[in-house]
Parts: sequence; C-alpha cells; structure tokens
Amino acid sequence: MLRNREIKQIIGISAGITTVLVGIGFWIHPMAGVFVLVTAIGLGVVFARFTKARYQRLTEMAERIDHILHEEEEMYICSEEEGELAILESEISKMTLRIREQNDALRREKQHLADSMADIAHQLRTPLTSANVILALLKNPMEEQKRRSLLGETQKLYRKMEWLITALLKLSRLDAGIVEFQSEQISVKQLIQESLRPFSLSMDLHEIQTSLDIPEQAMITGDFGWLSEALQNIFKNSIESMHDGGKLEIICTDTVLYTEIQLHDSGPGFSTEDLPHIFERFYRSTKTQTSGYGIGLALCRTILLRQNGTIQAKNHPDGGAVFSIRFPK
Repeated sequence: MLRNREIKQIIGISAGITTVLVGIGFWIHPMAGVFVLVTAIGLGVVFARFTKARYQRLTEMAERIDHILHEEEEMYICSEEEGELAILESEISKMTLRIREQNDALRREKQHLADSMADIAHQLRTPLTSANVILALLKNPMEEQKRRSLLGETQKLYRKMEWLITALLKLSRLDAGIVEFQSEQISVKQLIQESLRPFSLSMDLHEIQTSLDIPEQAMITGDFGWLSEALQNIFKNSIESMHDGGKLEIICTDTVLYTEIQLHDSGPGFSTEDLPHIFERFYRSTKTQTSGYGIGLALCRTILLRQNGTIQAKNHPDGGAVFSIRFPK
C-alpha cells in the first residue's frame, strides 16, 4: 500500500496540514492542540483501515482474475454492491467472460479446421489413389479396348476430384463471408429449367423422366447463379440415387406467405439413421452405394440459408426422397 505514489502524497500532505493545525491549536490553547492531534490520529486510522480494505479487495480481484484466466476457477460475478470497486469488478468479470467465450470459440474453430483438413485429405486421397493405380496399369501392354476403358475411368476420377475441389472452394468462400449475393426477382420456372439443363444428357441416357408443376407467376428473391448451384447439387444427388427409368417430380407452391419448391425422386430414399445428418459436411452413409463425398448437400444448405431460404429432407410415403425448399415472402 505504501508503495503507491498517490498514497505517499496524501500522507505527506495530511501530515503537513496536521502539523500546522496542531501548532495553531496549541498556540490557541493546549486542549485545542490535543483535540486537533487526537482527531487527526483518528482520521488517519480510519483512512488507513479503509485504504487497506480497498487494497485487500483489489488483491482478491486480481487473484481471482488470474485463476479464471488459467481456468482454475469458475466465473464469478460480484455481489449486488454499489461503489466504484463493485462497478470495476462487474466490468472485469464481464470482460473476462467475453475473453473466455472467445477462447472457447477459437478452440472450436481450430478443431473444426483440423477436422475439415483431415476430411478433405481423406476425400481427395481415395480417387487420387485409384487414378494412380490405373495409371500404373496403363504402363503394361494390354488390349486397346481395355486401355480406353481405363483411360475413361481415370478421366472420371479426375473430374470427381475437380468437382470436389471446386465445391470446397465455394464452401470456404461462403464460410469466410466474402460472397456478395445479388438480390433480384427470379422466375422459379426459369431457375428450375436452367438448373436441370446440365443433367439433360445424363437423364436421357438413363431414361429418367421429369415432371414439372410450376406456376408461371411464381417468383423468389435471390441470386440466380448461387440458387442454381444449390438446386444442381440436389438434382445431382437425386439422379445418382435413381436407377434407369426413374422419375423426378418438381412441384412449386406459391402462397401469400412463402414459395416452396418440392423435389421428389424415385430413388431408395434415406435410412432413419441418415436423415438427421444428410446436410452435414463429409457425411456419407455406410449403407448407400453412391460415390458422393458429402459436400453437395452441405453446400446447398449453406447457399440457401445465406439467402433466407430453408431446406428439409424426408422420405416420401410411396418411396423415394423428398427435398422441400422454402423462401418466405
């Protein structure tokens, strides 16, 4: 306490004033001098006790903050007292709580980044290993037909890796918040038709029929390019899950409160265990036969949420998967 410069100044000034007042008191009358001296001593004792109590409380606060920062003590908010120290303690407690929450968030983000990097490495390693095996086989003499078949398989693997890297880059841009979505009026019918266009050849080869029930006046607000990206990921998932001769039904419901797009495919649908996880990144069902990476639907959900849309998935009573996309008016 006595190491404090301000305390030393106060003691020095008080001692000087007390000496002068005691001298004046004794000059007036000895009893007056004694009274002034006793009063000064009493006030000095009160000041010393008060100051010591404040320093004691400050020391306790400092120790508690140190324990909290080292996570050795639970967060403690001071009692409902009034005064400068109570206000200071309350503000320090709030600041410490925010720092702890930020540290927890940083730890979770670090763990998420580490998990994501491990998942990305695993997702890329599988097709890359297969492509390297095929390239090693192509070094050996073989029939021209088999060589072409292996080359075609290699091209498919590299196209899959290219799609995966592109999807991951899009997800990282969305996560970083550097994507600026356009806000424009979009015709639902035009959006569906443009999103289906890249799959027309594949659907023709596999004899997959499409059924559209979309009102001409149905409109939504958003970014055409990114919404098309989201829908294409759903179409890709549905087409890959269906056998030859499948059917994809797309129905749009336009109400005063919302516009809903519902997609129903004739595939096997989802298992009960998969339904809660199908929009999670890198989630792949152990029961499915598709060769997906667990990225497409996660990217789709992220795009829709960033444009005030929602998406849900369920099984149709007559079989197949149903995706419901809703945009509020």
